[in-house]
Amino acid sequence: MRLSDVVLLLNALWFGGAFIQFSIAQSNTLKILLPREERGNPIAPTLAASVAFLGGMNLPIGLLSLYLLAARPLFFQPIEAQLALFLFFAACHFSQFAYNLPVLMRGGRVGVAYWPVLKGPMLRIFVIDAVLFAANLGAALLLVSRS
Repeated sequence: MRLSDVVLLLNALWFGGAFIQFSIAQSNTLKILLPREERGNPIAPTLAASVAFLGGMNLPIGLLSLYLLAARPLFFQPIEAQLALFLFFAACHFSQFAYNLPVLMRGGRVGVAYWPVLKGPMLRIFVIDAVLFAANLGAALLLVSRS
């Protein structure tokens, strides 16, 4: 299995998992985002429902990764196409990582605001998005070095 195959598989698993977390397990996500004392807040159900959009965005990215891995379509054969798609996946991971940076710099949860970036599930999300950003960027750079 080539590095690009491993990276595509990891993308598919990660973005697929994000779909499940945000779109199917909304109440679990709410527990991550809100402290226990705020879960009865009238706005909590709206927050839980709104995270479904995150899952909705992650699902097609994961499916695209899986499709590229399983079908190896002709349009994915040229190095330019592979480069563009690995840079796209890197940008997807980086955007999810980058939006946690300001929360991290504020110290994570501040009162009832934000979420704890340096512990629990959010730490895993933060680290895995950083690692997969680097893996996709690395796959793209390997393609450039071969051409």
